[in-house]
Amino acid sequence: MVMEIYQPKITIRDLVNNYHDMGQNGVKAYGNRLNVRPAYQREFVYNPEERDRVMLSVYNNMPLNSMYWASNLDGSYEVIDGQQRIISICQFMTNDDGNGNPIAINFNGKNTQTVEGLSPEKREEILNYPLQVYICNGTEDEKLDWFHTINIAGKQMTEQELLNANYTGRWLLNVKFFFSSKYGNFA
Repeated sequence: MVMEIYQPKITIRDLVNNYHDMGQNGVKAYGNRLNVRPAYQREFVYNPEERDRVMLSVYNNMPLNSMYWASNLDGSYEVIDGQQRIISICQFMTNDDGNGNPIAINFNGKNTQTVEGLSPEKREEILNYPLQVYICNGTEDEKLDWFHTINIAGKQMTEQELLNANYTGRWLLNVKFFFSSKYGNFA
């Protein structure tokens, strides 16, 4: 079977709808229909400066790289590529860095602002920003093959993160907690 790919119209408003970061229990967005961190994905690894650069691009109406989501049989989606950008956007738009801390970004070199500090017009412009999302329909093997293919560039994945992508389930979640996450003692 050949993976089917299509591009729906999705805005930041759509993406941040019902966003919630539950730590080790996952990250959901897009009306609770998007699993932002499926088992084969690594943790959020952007530092604050990288996260801020994503929002600076949006603020200045510059294009972001494409994101790839896989569709599931139940009508939900999971992120194949774009997790770091999605979480960066959602953290700013919900004013929460994932640890309950507010996020303020220096957008124009003169003052630092949270999402609440933006003018209503600018906030609306950001919420209407169109994302370049491709939805992929295919088998589990095709999704993992696509994940490996599109993750050869960008923020370099470790060999262990690439190996983790091949194995999913409760066992992997427990191993990642201790060896690959900011919450474990050995990371």
